[in-house]
Amino acid sequence: MSDVNVRIPEEARDRLAAIAAAEGMSLRAYLARLADTLLTPAERAERAERARAALQEWTGYAPTRAQEQDLDSELDRRLADAGAR
Repeated sequence: MSDVNVRIPEEARDRLAAIAAAEGMSLRAYLARLADTLLTPAERAERAERARAALQEWTGYAPTRAQEQDLDSELDRRLADAGAR
């Protein structure tokens, strides 16, 4: 594997290095592990679509986009209420 240079603010580098050290890892190894565990937007969308299909197959539940937006709005409202307490 070849190495590359990535320019980030010094504070971010120091924070990542401290997190890596606390895990007993080099910054290089920590960033490689982090990259392996994160999903790209396309991968997240694919997983979400597979989950939706599995849910629909299992339960028959297939909300419309408008229903999903209504449910998301309700969840956002409830989370905001809970956070305000």
